[in-house]
Amino acid sequence: MMISYYSVPTTISPEAQEVLRQFPQNTKSLPATDDLDVWKKVWQENEESKKEDNAKVVDHYKPVVQEKKLGGVPVLDVKPKNWQDNGKVLIYLHGGAYVLFSAASTLTSSVPVADVTGLRVVSVDYTVAPFAKWDKITDQIIQVIKELIKEGYELENIAIYGDSAGGGLTAGTVLKMRDQGLSMPAAVVLWSCWSDITETGDTYETIKDRDPILVYDNFLANAANAYADPADHKNPYVSPVYGDYNKGFPPTLIQVGTTEIFFSNSVRHYQILDQAKIPVKFDPYEGMWHVFQTLNWELPESELARQKMAVFLAEHLKY
Repeated sequence: MMISYYSVPTTISPEAQEVLRQFPQNTKSLPATDDLDVWKKVWQENEESKKEDNAKVVDHYKPVVQEKKLGGVPVLDVKPKNWQDNGKVLIYLHGGAYVLFSAASTLTSSVPVADVTGLRVVSVDYTVAPFAKWDKITDQIIQVIKELIKEGYELENIAIYGDSAGGGLTAGTVLKMRDQGLSMPAAVVLWSCWSDITETGDTYETIKDRDPILVYDNFLANAANAYADPADHKNPYVSPVYGDYNKGFPPTLIQVGTTEIFFSNSVRHYQILDQAKIPVKFDPYEGMWHVFQTLNWELPESELARQKMAVFLAEHLKY
């Protein structure tokens, strides 16, 4: 008989209930070292473990995926099946605690989103930590955006989204763009955003034993230190929940599950945006875990979340 390590609410879909029953006990850890060879091995093992899932999503949706470089930064250019150019583009920044994943191993996010929105999705293959720190990584994202502008895209026709650490990178990069006088994209979507890389917030404590994906000690803490020196952890470009949004920010959609320790991050981020009178929608999902939209892309809840994202982007990109 299978042991269920996490409570399974009856308020989520039967498909989601079955997935939750199958989650193994969360004992994840990451290296607490600066040894790049160790980090490279961890990254490669994770990439290998995701190949089957990513091949499956490509086979299902049949997009056109091309490797490119924009401004010297590698990207995957994802176009949905039967794509028609409407002059709009969506940038995707993958998660993985800033130290894991790549554009190739996160097609489970970019491909379904391209399909439901009909948009060209540029998935940025930024240099993960500790091979680069936050300042270099945010500069890479800005370089990609500048290159898209050179291609003829106006910022009003560019949106950006990210999940988990990619959400933190999304918000932090947009704040950095704004402060550099480069203006900002038309819309932002944050999935399960790691808005504060310090262990700050109610749900880091209250549901830490219920989160089937995330653990702070020995995992997120080590990733945070690989991404940014401790003195930089509350820099708004690193932990964007500390940003000054009174200076402006794009309309934002925040999606999060109720069984992830980042729930407080999303609540705090929503409140700061709302208090600054930024158009923001908080879209929580009952019983869902961290980045359910991409880790389990076939679930009814995942499909609903992506559909709502598509409506939001259509409204703000005007297509």
